[in-house]
Amino acid sequence: MKPAGHPAIPAPKVGVLLVNLGTPDAAEPRAVRRYLAEFLSDRRVVEIPRLVWQPILRGAILTTRPRKSAHAYAQVWREDGSPLAAITRAQSDALQGAFGPDVLIDWAMRYGRPAIGDRIATMKAAGCERILLAPLYPQYCAATTATANDKAFAALAAMRWQPAIRTLPPYYDDPAYLDALKVSVEGSLAALDWEPDAILASFHGMPQRTLELGDPYHCHCRKTGRLLSAALGRELTVTFQSRFGRAKWLEPATDTVLAALPGKGVRKVAIVAPGFSADCVETLEELSIRGRETFEAAGGTHFASLPCLNADPPGIAMLRTLLARELAGWVTLP
Repeated sequence: MKPAGHPAIPAPKVGVLLVNLGTPDAAEPRAVRRYLAEFLSDRRVVEIPRLVWQPILRGAILTTRPRKSAHAYAQVWREDGSPLAAITRAQSDALQGAFGPDVLIDWAMRYGRPAIGDRIATMKAAGCERILLAPLYPQYCAATTATANDKAFAALAAMRWQPAIRTLPPYYDDPAYLDALKVSVEGSLAALDWEPDAILASFHGMPQRTLELGDPYHCHCRKTGRLLSAALGRELTVTFQSRFGRAKWLEPATDTVLAALPGKGVRKVAIVAPGFSADCVETLEELSIRGRETFEAAGGTHFASLPCLNADPPGIAMLRTLLARELAGWVTLP
């Protein structure tokens, strides 16, 4: 029995926190500048000494890039806000109740809002004594998975009474992930009234130096590409998008490949982005809009950018499978 005056104690619960990269609060330069300042100040993202990098960031980059990026966001912004935030919220909503009434599902962004630390604090206040952190990155990368976990651990470091923590491993070769991709890609291709000459699997790029330093991301992407190709029974070309700066990045570059294909007789292309758990500016603007422009300017006649898994049934079924596995021993599944 609690002594008189003892604070109310919520019933013990388990939390699942879905984490994605992040997004500005609005598709306008000021909001994008705040977002980019946080994102590009992360030492996991830009591995250049701060004394060298910060003057460059605060100078040329943050005075020119926000307007250009805001234009890109404005082309894909939805009535309910950023596509990435809206879809991650929808994924969280779709999973509510999937693991019983005592498992709370929430979502956060590594950069921007809702912040990881804020959501962990809210979960703890609601009685979550155990929390599964679930960075929604199929392929592990220090600049994505690791920095999301870092941010959560930094929040925990400031807490007197910490919840127990587990983290979702990368799932680049998991059968549940590959099955979901297969169903999604085949459904999208079946909806076309034309047959692609080639299919590209475009992953977010990283500097070549990250591979040389031991980051497994490149290998994870390549393996996903091989396994998805086998599952579909057709050849896929793996490419890497979103180059930034002067450093050498992973190759081949998506835009370069798209520009070269028509000259090789490939005039009908479909492109899928297996490394993104939700459609965002990189898929909706960079691939769907600028990728199409690049391909058609080079002589391509048919172009399709296929949707990510998003909150569609195959993607949600996959997340249920992955999360249930990691919750084993913490909860009795309904």
